[in-house]
Amino acid sequence: MGTAPIIGLISDTHGLLRPEAMAALEGCGLIIHAGDVGKPEILEKLRALAPVIAVRGNIDRGPWASRLPLTSVAEIPSARIYVLHDIAQLSLDPAAAGFAVVVSGHSHKPGRMERAGVLYVNPGSAGPRRFRLPITLARLDLRPSPWQVEFVDLET
Repeated sequence: MGTAPIIGLISDTHGLLRPEAMAALEGCGLIIHAGDVGKPEILEKLRALAPVIAVRGNIDRGPWASRLPLTSVAEIPSARIYVLHDIAQLSLDPAAAGFAVVVSGHSHKPGRMERAGVLYVNPGSAGPRRFRLPITLARLDLRPSPWQVEFVDLET
């Protein structure tokens, strides 16, 4: 995979791709969808902006969804990124496996943390509102050191 200094991180669209999400992902070199896509059209629209890596979430069903892997790896010059839908299903030690970043979704809660030198990012949910959680996605900027994660509120 080529260079991707800014990576768009999106999850839990549940079949809804907001215009605000498309605007926020404009200019990204790569888009990672961490599952619960909802409809294949979501991925087609994202691919119009940048290359897409997507994994299957627990609501993704049908022939189109069966083609999505449960986990994936993005290999870019500055980082190896492990992608899965539900962080509770992480079955490897990312640091030992050489991953710098783990991207997951499922909880609908945006978050960022570092552990053992690995950056864990959940972009939150960009789809229909669930509970009282914010509607967000994230942009991972690999240019500065340390890397920067910007959460984008899609309602403001």
